Amino acid sequence: MRRLPVYLLLDTSGSMSGEPIEAVKNGVQILVSTLRQDPYALETAFLSIITFDSAAKQVVPLTELATFQTPAISASGSTELGAALSLLADRIEAEVAKTTAGAKGDWKPLVFIMTDGAPTDDWKRGLDRLRKVRTGIVIACAAGPGADATVLKQVTEVVVQLDTADQNTIKAFFKWVSASVSTGSHKVDQGQKEVSGLGDLPPPPPEVNVVL
Repeated sequence: MRRLPVYLLLDTSGSMSGEPIEAVKNGVQILVSTLRQDPYALETAFLSIITFDSAAKQVVPLTELATFQTPAISASGSTELGAALSLLADRIEAEVAKTTAGAKGDWKPLVFIMTDGAPTDDWKRGLDRLRKVRTGIVIACAAGPGADATVLKQVTEVVVQLDTADQNTIKAFFKWVSASVSTGSHKVDQGQKEVSGLGDLPPPPPEVNVVL
């Protein structure tokens, strides 16, 4: 079976403490429970979570939705986005099956990055590392007024912005992520093209502003 790998890169730095990190935890639960109701996603989508603060950690390896358990995450430290991009590249190389002469590999991974600040490390080095691996669409979310959308625009063309990093806006973002993953899993199930741009995804809700 060809899997649709989905990687969430979540900022767990100190500025996310309080309502934002609680909203992210709830958002992940909403995402998983919504996708479990979609037979296509349940069959093809596999989810991994990488957190980044003063270090980047893969807190959940690529896991099928049926057995996925939301990890305990807390907020502290700085914003090592570069380390997270580099770790993402390593995990894609290790976890995503490549196409060989005998078998088709997994679909290109969908990547969602959420941060409320600016990177505190050499993010360009992490980005160079990520560009060497095969990914599908990368969507970056600048959550709240402190997030640096200009850096994210250099990481990916598809950047969305939340005016605030609170329960309502973060929930809206995760609902859109789940709709996007559902769309991706339907496309691959029906043998259509993979998701390659914002136009292939459902329109974002009003709380999620596309950065042009």
